Amino acid sequence: MKQILIYSDSLTWGIIPNTRERLAFDKRWPGVFENELLKEGRSVRVIENCLNGRRTTWSDPFKDGRDDSDGLAQVIEMHSPLSLVILMLGSNDFQCTHQNNAWLSAQGSAKLVSIVRQAPIESGMPVPEILIVAPPEITEPKGYIANKFHGAEKRYGGLPGELETVASELSVHFFDANSVTASSQVDGIHLDAPQHEVLGKAIAQAVIDQGIL
Repeated sequence: MKQILIYSDSLTWGIIPNTRERLAFDKRWPGVFENELLKEGRSVRVIENCLNGRRTTWSDPFKDGRDDSDGLAQVIEMHSPLSLVILMLGSNDFQCTHQNNAWLSAQGSAKLVSIVRQAPIESGMPVPEILIVAPPEITEPKGYIANKFHGAEKRYGGLPGELETVASELSVHFFDANSVTASSQVDGIHLDAPQHEVLGKAIAQAVIDQGIL
């Protein structure tokens, strides 16, 4: 059995837009992804490590533990051996507490790739393949998160292209969620249940097509 770690934020945690509720595992994209791979005869186990508000390399001034680079090496060590690590991050890099642009956020993801590759796993265990997923474009933030993400849609601009460049330079796999789905019309950031299903199926197919598993 091959283990896959999905390391992400609230988009993958499955928050229901404009609520504090969570979709069930088989309704959020990691569950859909796992089920699709099982249907294709892949013996896999998906491990979720998703935290609301997680950044690539920046801290949240109001909540602890949101700097994604802190503790990632230990998460890799904890769950090894891993065949694949999927990183889908960046949206929270554009909260109003930061003035990041797409290039800076992509450099944060590049740092995470290095951390995964240098994690202190046991001798003889494989260094996992890595797939960077560009999150859906931020549209106008709405609802209770509007103030937190004020102006984020402008700062996000160009992120998929910057992440694809990082993926190419570091020889890791890449998938752009924007190729199959947009963000929720409810809040402009997250994913609705049908979008989770579309994304999970698409990433599963990408993993197969790219020969990752």
